[in-house]
This record gives sequence, C-alpha cells and structure tokens, in this order.
Amino acid sequence: MNDPLLIRLRELSRLDDELNFSFQRHCCQLRQQLHRYFHHLLQLSPTADEPWLWSLLELAPTPAKAAKLTPGRVSKVLRHHHIRRLDAEQVVGVLRGPAFSLADGTIEAASEHVLVLIPHLRLLYHQRLSVAHRIDRVLDELSALSEDASHPSDVKLLLSLPGVGRLVTATLFAEASQFLIERDYHGLRAYTGVAPVTRQSGKRAAVLMRYGCNSRLRNAVYHWSRVSMQRDPRSREHYHRLRNKGHSHGRALRGLADRLLALLCAMLKSQKLYDPTLRQPIVHA
Repeated sequence: MNDPLLIRLRELSRLDDELNFSFQRHCCQLRQQLHRYFHHLLQLSPTADEPWLWSLLELAPTPAKAAKLTPGRVSKVLRHHHIRRLDAEQVVGVLRGPAFSLADGTIEAASEHVLVLIPHLRLLYHQRLSVAHRIDRVLDELSALSEDASHPSDVKLLLSLPGVGRLVTATLFAEASQFLIERDYHGLRAYTGVAPVTRQSGKRAAVLMRYGCNSRLRNAVYHWSRVSMQRDPRSREHYHRLRNKGHSHGRALRGLADRLLALLCAMLKSQKLYDPTLRQPIVHA
C-alpha cells in the first residue's frame, strides 16, 4: 500500500483505536469510582462518557455538594452541552437521591480520584474528535481522486451501505484496500474473519469461526453488521432468518456480514450506489 492517502488513513484509524481504548479505560475507572460513593449519578449517564456529566461532577464532586445544586446551575450545564433529553428538575431529583453510608474519608478519596480522571477524559475526547475530522478530510480527498462524472467513488459506494460510517470506511480502506481495488469478495471474507473454517477428521467435520484474520477488520465488520441489522429492514430479516435456523448471535452477525461483503463487491463492480429496493445485488463478471 504505497498511496500516501491510504498510509495516512491507516495511521489515523489505528490512532483512533488507541485513543478509544484509553478513553474507554478511563471511563471504566470513572464508573468504578462513582459506584463506590455516588451510584445514583449513573442513572443520568450509565456509561459516564459524556462531557456534560464531567462538568456536573466538577461543579459538585460529592453527593453533599450535589444536593445543594440549584436547578439554575444545572440548567446552565445542560444548555452549554446542548442536552435536551433531560431537564434541570430531573437532574436535581437524581442528585438528591439516597447516598451510601461509607467509612470516613471514602467519599473524599473517591471524589479526588474522579477529579483527576476528568481532565484526562476531556483531553482524550477532544483528541478523538480531532482525529475524526482528519479522517473525514482524508476520505474526502480519496473520494475526490477516484470520482468522475460517470460513476461515484469507491468511498461513496461504501458509505451508501446501511451501517457504514466513518470508522468502518476508514478501516476497510486502510486494512483491505487491495481487496477493494480488486473487488475480491473471497479475499475480503477470509481477511475479515467472516469465512468459516472447516476442520475434518475422517467422517467428522466441524465448521468453526476463523481466527486467522485481521482483528481490526473483524471488529469493523462486526459493528457494520450489528448496526445494519438495527437500521436496515432487509439486514434485520436476514439476521433473524439465521437465528431461526439455530445460529448464535455472533454466527448470525457473521452470516449477515458475509451477505454485506458480497453486496459491497457487487456494487463496486457495477459502480452503483446502494439501492434498498433491489432484491438481489447485480454481480458483473
């Protein structure tokens, strides 16, 4: 892979993975501390990964201080972060909920830990936003280079599929660009881990999940099929058909991913955007 844009895309997509790993690790640490002394706050944001919650904690890091917050102060935080699913009265009601009875010093120690974690979370959050904007710019450049008046670019073809977003597109182009260029369906399904492995000994045969693959592509295709199943009626129908045959959730998602990869290769060959009204993809030799 010698294309400068693909090299940049690969580096940026891998950097996003590293930042996301650190971000999720810090979020887990924050949730763990909140479970120790401020459990009811997690009713507002169970994953504790939202900037508005961090701002609220900086205002009132302990249950005692949170109980004194007025609806006006809370409303300013919600407006600043454009939070509309909750109003100030709801948040105040949660903040004044019952707290644990803990040993002396536990609340102070845990809240200090929380206040140290928040700046790290905020930095990682903004770094991921910055990397996301950079990935978008590289994808736009990559799309502009290969697009002409007669057909859309490969980037636009991929983005037109249900369940595909920035990160899935970036990962596929960064890790499997040659397979996409060659429209190699069989290579893609093996390299992404979608194609199963058959092990046979005598008269016994077992079909197993493929582990020898690119782990980043496996994760990208997993999330692609998962989101597609949630948002696209045809994908959902295919997933439930596999489940009704007795397949596990993971096996059904891999089966759906196999269908989506076949559809993608058909679209790349025909140079036509995804059309949900077509029953079957048109494959050109």
